[in-house]
Amino acid sequence: MIVSRKQSPHLFILPVLIILAGCGYTAGSLLPPDIKTIYVDNFNNSIEIDQEVTDEARYTLYRPGLENDVTNIVVDRFIFDGNLKVANKDNADLILSGELIEYRQEALRYDSDDNVEEYRVKVVVNVQVKDVAKDKLMWEEAGFTGESTYMTVGRFVVSEDTARENALEDLARRIVERTIEGW
Repeated sequence: MIVSRKQSPHLFILPVLIILAGCGYTAGSLLPPDIKTIYVDNFNNSIEIDQEVTDEARYTLYRPGLENDVTNIVVDRFIFDGNLKVANKDNADLILSGELIEYRQEALRYDSDDNVEEYRVKVVVNVQVKDVAKDKLMWEEAGFTGESTYMTVGRFVVSEDTARENALEDLARRIVERTIEGW
């Protein structure tokens, strides 16, 4: 049986309304209209350079200057996103600050001779964003993590440096999304 538009206009209008309603997700900022700028303070490196290797901390590494890489990539991500303009501290509506607390490289997969074939790299920070005008903490999270995996063999081999850069990009993307979208 074929239904024409004249016979049942509701069959054609209903799908259009469902499509237009969508799921409510928006790619725009959920920040109040008075929040337009952000200052990203330099991240502090709280990883102990002389940390003793234990079973719990055997994968933790110290990378000199990694805190600068975190700061720079977060600033670059806010610029790329464009919802907030990066400003100096005196002119910012928001101030983002944080500390690098961990850089880990974990073995994920081994071959039959116990050689590592795949690693996971994690960059872990504590971060907070403060609304300057209201002198109020907008959000804060301990253990905020960016991660990436990399292979040491096969056709998908990448270096630890590339994986670390990917983990930093993941971290920056997540920080910006959390700030802009408020999730």
